[in-house]
Amino acid sequence: MNGKFLPVSLEEAHERGWDEVDFVYVSGDAYVDHPSFGAAIITRVLEANGYRVGVIAQPDWKDPASVQVFGRPRLGFLVSAGNMDSMVNHYTSSKKPRRSDAYSPGGKAGLRPNHAAAVYGNLVRRAYKDVPIIVGGIEASLRRLAHYDYWSDKLKRSILLDSGADIVSYGMGERSIVEIADALAAGLAIEDITFIDGTVYKTRSLDYVYDAVTLPSFERMQADKLAYAESFGIQYRNSDPFTGKRLVEEYPHSVYVVQNPPAKPLSREELDAVYRLPYARTYHPMYEDRGGVPAIAEVKFSLASSRGCFGECSFCALTFHQGRIVQSRSKESLLEEAEAMTHDPDFKGYIHDVGGPTANFRAPACRKQLTHGACPHKSCLFPEPCKKLEVDHADYVDVLRSLRALPGVKKVFVRSGVRFDYVMADADDTFIRELCEHHVSGQLKVAPEHVSDAVLSVMGKPRNEVYERFRERYRRVNADLGKKQYLVPYLMSSHPGSTLKEAVELAEYCRDLGYMPEQVQDFYPTPSTLSTCMYYTGVDPRTMKPVFTPKSAHDKALQRALIQYRDPKNRDLVREALHRAGRDDLIGYDKRCLVRPRGASARSSTDGAVRLHRAKGGEGAPRRRDGEARTAQRQGRSKRAAQGSSKPRRRS
Repeated sequence: MNGKFLPVSLEEAHERGWDEVDFVYVSGDAYVDHPSFGAAIITRVLEANGYRVGVIAQPDWKDPASVQVFGRPRLGFLVSAGNMDSMVNHYTSSKKPRRSDAYSPGGKAGLRPNHAAAVYGNLVRRAYKDVPIIVGGIEASLRRLAHYDYWSDKLKRSILLDSGADIVSYGMGERSIVEIADALAAGLAIEDITFIDGTVYKTRSLDYVYDAVTLPSFERMQADKLAYAESFGIQYRNSDPFTGKRLVEEYPHSVYVVQNPPAKPLSREELDAVYRLPYARTYHPMYEDRGGVPAIAEVKFSLASSRGCFGECSFCALTFHQGRIVQSRSKESLLEEAEAMTHDPDFKGYIHDVGGPTANFRAPACRKQLTHGACPHKSCLFPEPCKKLEVDHADYVDVLRSLRALPGVKKVFVRSGVRFDYVMADADDTFIRELCEHHVSGQLKVAPEHVSDAVLSVMGKPRNEVYERFRERYRRVNADLGKKQYLVPYLMSSHPGSTLKEAVELAEYCRDLGYMPEQVQDFYPTPSTLSTCMYYTGVDPRTMKPVFTPKSAHDKALQRALIQYRDPKNRDLVREALHRAGRDDLIGYDKRCLVRPRGASARSSTDGAVRLHRAKGGEGAPRRRDGEARTAQRQGRSKRAAQGSSKPRRRS
């Protein structure tokens, strides 16, 4: 049953009989009370623990009065940039402004500032000089210590120092926020709350800081990029709640930023309890006349079944934010939420997703992780699956079958990323058969990211032959089922480790498949990922060995153009890239060539041969001269539009 929204004004607080609020939550997103939004979870968890919370969504960051709606809260302000990093929300990987913001009313862009968490924190500090301020959410979590900022191309200080805040609550904050609230309610001064896991605080003395690892100082890191790589490597190895050490980072004038170890993951029962809280499950009605909040369409009829990921892709920040230990909800909790969905007037019978960071991860990689944590010097899947990895899709299959059997449910889709190397580690075909038979509609999107093993090793992804075996298995299972369904691979250009040689290798792979991706993701250096550290420092922080990284806009354009070599506007870039790579053999009239010589006829000689080349295993349906493939793609798009579906939330 849907709950009542938390107050957004003092008048609404008074209607509840409150003379004041305990906490004011300031968010860069519009107010959406749904458990896919961090603001909703934190405010509801606090409410469940007896605290009165008011919400200020997207305040005017130029006016301190905009954060004084409730007056001074009894205990403090909670500040978040929102569900996305504000800079990623605002800019593409080429630093061009985005035209819309799905987390704002009507999708309107520009309703939050750049570096929103820091800006809001300082806004609150201007209004209330001594009120406790806790910053959290993805933006603060990934900026909790010194970090490389791609948009300014500089190393920046901990957000704790730039936001005016007292504490950072990092990671998934249900545990830490309640402990902070309880400490404040007990009368502890904010500067004395230094003992809570999953938090970062600042101090001028290390007299009471014990069992800590000292990181390179900020001044040293500013002077030497390799010192930052060293620091990041230490942070990466201490990101586990069981084995992670306390970390100390020194700043000028004897200021120290101290990161406590990560908070312990929630148990299944605790996670179920979080999702049973009385969310309104939609956006606040004050946005109705402004077109609502588009982001709700992504999640309204989707189920979050898990959090955490042991995949450890180098370009993903999940290790630093949610951690490697997978936590999942019970089948009963998921069925309860799904059954409630079926009574929504807008529900058409389609559950759009059942997943999380990685859809087919429903348990920790091994039992040891629940008591001893994830191995600090070893990955669960890379470069090969660990011998202790417990590969089992039975629980996920059971959940999917039970959801399909619910009255009123016509179809259950799996649109979160499926980790194909984990599928290949499972000798049992049950999951992949169920996936193909019931949970795919024409196309399955997966993320090999690249085909060069040299690049894949830097990415922390499996070798290309693993993907090739998965592709064949997918083809075989669909053939057995009498289905013609395609694989659509996500590909990434310009990732660290990718020279023009590897980019050409990827282009040739696309040629041989008869596949040209309509969109290619350039590597985006977001805060606190291994790949971003490589981009900034030029070394892999795990080994301190040099890694080549394309950095200039032109170098990136060359690599992207190679993947989309058939696009006429890319021809000059493709010729230049091939020449620079020493691959002039691919400029010509042979069917294996990617582009004709300059001045030749505009129509590429490869068009006929490549377009007629059937994709191996049904992957990447040819875009032209394949009527069945085009029809399947059109039908898939029309079905998704009718069902209100959206793009997968992340790549695995």
